[in-house]
Amino acid sequence: MDSWAQATLALQLLAIDPGLGGITIRARTGPVRDKLLEQIDPSAQRIHPAISDDALFGGLDLSATLASGQLVQERGILDTKGPLILTMAERANTGLAARLAMALDKGNDHVLIALDEGAEPDEALDPKLAERLAFHVDLSEVSVREIVKENLTNTRVGVRRFADVCPTKKCMVQITEIAAQLGITSLRAPLFALRAARAHAALSGRNKIESEDIEIACALTLAHRATRIPEPAPQEPEAPPPEQSDSDNENNNLDIPDELLLDAVRALLPDNLLDQLTAQKARQSRGNGSGAARKGNRRGRPLPSRAGRISDGARIDIISTLRAAAPWQTIRRKAAGKSGLHIRQNDIYIKRFEEKSDRLLIFTVDASGSSALTRLAEAKGAVELLLAQAYARRDHVSLVAFRGTGAELMLPPTRSLVQTKRRLAALPGGGGTPLAAGMMTAFEQALQSRQRGLTPTIAVLTDGRANIALDGTADRKQAATDAQQVGRSLRGQGIDVLVIDTGNRPEPALRNLAQTMDAMYLPLPRADAQQLSKSVANALGD
Repeated sequence: MDSWAQATLALQLLAIDPGLGGITIRARTGPVRDKLLEQIDPSAQRIHPAISDDALFGGLDLSATLASGQLVQERGILDTKGPLILTMAERANTGLAARLAMALDKGNDHVLIALDEGAEPDEALDPKLAERLAFHVDLSEVSVREIVKENLTNTRVGVRRFADVCPTKKCMVQITEIAAQLGITSLRAPLFALRAARAHAALSGRNKIESEDIEIACALTLAHRATRIPEPAPQEPEAPPPEQSDSDNENNNLDIPDELLLDAVRALLPDNLLDQLTAQKARQSRGNGSGAARKGNRRGRPLPSRAGRISDGARIDIISTLRAAAPWQTIRRKAAGKSGLHIRQNDIYIKRFEEKSDRLLIFTVDASGSSALTRLAEAKGAVELLLAQAYARRDHVSLVAFRGTGAELMLPPTRSLVQTKRRLAALPGGGGTPLAAGMMTAFEQALQSRQRGLTPTIAVLTDGRANIALDGTADRKQAATDAQQVGRSLRGQGIDVLVIDTGNRPEPALRNLAQTMDAMYLPLPRADAQQLSKSVANALGD
């Protein structure tokens, strides 16, 4: 089943059973998405990430209140039943996601159509809200020529028949087992699959769930939630079929092996599932790979205004201020003995914005003799590829190299791609491995960049065979102790670190060091520059 067919079928199932929550549609604005939205109820209300609580839940009707002198309330969007279309869903903040999740948890009054327009992998709908939506489709690769107009007559018939479709215990057990084999821990997933199977049976004009319904339901609701690729079941000698009584005949249509269901779901799993999971894990534990969010009152993405005081640089939110002052106008006019608009200090609301700081990638490269003999060439190639990506995002980059008895800042923070490549190409190899010195130099650069308003991320590329202590002496034991001490300092400062093990075999000491720093650890034996670059970019959330 192609992406367009999945999307249209999912919308039909949502129309039959609103309890499925909704669907995430990943697609940029264009004719393909417009054609799909034509199949949604025309009464659907559109909302955007910057929508206010008053618009969602209702609030004071400012103009009517000021005109009448009495409180006049207006209804919110969530007070009206029907589908909701969330545009630019990837930009919805945690607060909006929580409010929409609460509305979906209350019942079947709303179905959410989340339009994910993100251009980067790290731009995605809030996971807590996405968990409450049964379906997810990606129309990025669908062309207009692939669009097929669907007949919606069966949908209306399915709505009437849905209540008569009852699942069996065997169906419930089978769906739950499939979810477990896919590594899905959420209980909502098998419940969604069961509801989707019921809706598909009703759409097909049946009162009983058959194997086709289970197969399609699992493929639509479980594939995008999978956290591991199920292993094929071992071949076993066929056993003679058990004798069935007449009472079992009603379940014959559900005798579909779990292996066939897994094959159907496995066919829809993305080829780069493991890379996506690695990137998702990294984003959840280390952020989304972009600069840190900073609140201000001048520029950036708008946030809900808050009560405050007039000060230098503060921008007053006129509408929110009038809303706060409107209920008290009648009392204030009588107390003052004159008409007009009376604004007090405690009515003032201040605008707030959120902006992202620039990110600094500090590449800390092992140029020691052991690394030069193995992976220094691949590490240089990977850094060059990552530099090109950083240049496209306008990130700052810095280069630290460690070899011999110490570390050297090869390049301070810059956006110059040519200069960075030139310094990297001239990086020699040889000598001992002063890992602690390289980490300390990168640590100092991170602290300095943070003072300048940047968000630092350190990427350490090494084979992990540290043998030079911080004081420059050749002492393997002390070198490991010094590296652990610097790692604890990095963790204490909350600096993001990514450790790439470039050795031919994963180094346990390097893994332990990554755990000390609470860093992402990527063992990459036998990887070329392209694979190194791709893995690092995924881990950084790019």
